[in-house]
Amino acid sequence: MAEKLVQQPSITIKPIAKHNGIFLVILGALVLFTTLLFAQHYWQTYRFAYMFMTLLSLVIILMGVVKLFEPAISLFLTPDKIIFNHRYGHWQLAWQDIKSINIITEVVGLDRETLPYIGIRLVAIENIANNISVRLANRLIHQQQGLIIYGVLHQLMTMEQAQMNFNPFILSNGERVKGPVAAFLHQSERLSSAFGYHLFLPADSFDRGINEFCQLIKQCQRASSTYHQS
Repeated sequence: MAEKLVQQPSITIKPIAKHNGIFLVILGALVLFTTLLFAQHYWQTYRFAYMFMTLLSLVIILMGVVKLFEPAISLFLTPDKIIFNHRYGHWQLAWQDIKSINIITEVVGLDRETLPYIGIRLVAIENIANNISVRLANRLIHQQQGLIIYGVLHQLMTMEQAQMNFNPFILSNGERVKGPVAAFLHQSERLSSAFGYHLFLPADSFDRGINEFCQLIKQCQRASSTYHQS
């Protein structure tokens, strides 16, 4: 997958979302085994408690399995580009295709809310059109619904803008993009109008705090312009 794309020295970022996967699977299995063991003798008296504990253990196991399926490395930061790696695919961008990078914040009343995302604003949206896998584009359409709902609730977007648009997306050169990638590009444009950014990196894909990672990624972008001159 993304590992094959990296041919230069890079900084690798491991997702925090993968942490404790094995522990949760083992914990869930132990709870399930213990519950089934005691249920053989006291089922009639405590059957509802046993049913609850069985369901709870299965949920814990499922959470652990989902974590184990997360990619071992979520981001590659190379001198030339940034690569976002997801279990459904990847996208990549050259640093010069990125206009700005910041933590997503919104003013709500008298307060400023920080959302658990780092936003990436592109120089041109077509920069991502041919650099994102179809499966990931399809997944992100649904995964970003939380941002869509937040935008509607805080009047950053209208209900019409919140609807998915599967019409072809026309690039500046006249090329027509269809399918899930087109829907993703339409959604990226609407999110850009609402939040000011086209792409969103979730905080659980970092191995450090969101502020620290934001500084790191900005430093990588600045350093990229001088890397090949040294």
